[in-house]
Amino acid sequence: MKGPSVSTVLLRRSLFAGIAGLSLAGTVAGCAPSTADSTPGTAAAPGAPTAGSSALAGSGGTYKDGTYSADGNYVSPNGTETVGVQLTLAAGKVTDVQITQHPSNPNTRKFQGQFAGGIAAQVVGRNIDELNVSKVSGSSLTSGGFNQALEKIKAEAH
Repeated sequence: MKGPSVSTVLLRRSLFAGIAGLSLAGTVAGCAPSTADSTPGTAAAPGAPTAGSSALAGSGGTYKDGTYSADGNYVSPNGTETVGVQLTLAAGKVTDVQITQHPSNPNTRKFQGQFAGGIAAQVVGRNIDELNVSKVSGSSLTSGGFNQALEKIKAEAH
């Protein structure tokens, strides 16, 4: 019985190498160090949206300008954690972000602090519909709570 030809083997290896390269590029992009100097937010009451609204080009979404707050939950090795998110929107773009930390233990405090210190560099200036945070300043689990809060904020700002 004859096995696959040399060209078939080389084609498969090239395909697998390409897929692995794309996976690695996506992983490395999410690990970029943050240079933002932001201070973690403190507890903030939800702000009332302003009367203005903006349409996002190509997204089909319209968001009212204003400041919005929501909490998001995520699961860590220590159990369910909560992180507070406050976003300010203008013309469909994030102009400010503040994180309210709700740590249940010192480890959570550390990671939520790292997240709070690096999130502004990843979201300020971007359209709200483009946001899907994965890893910020070494904190990967907190992003799940951020993304959950982001969905609540999008629904409220619509």
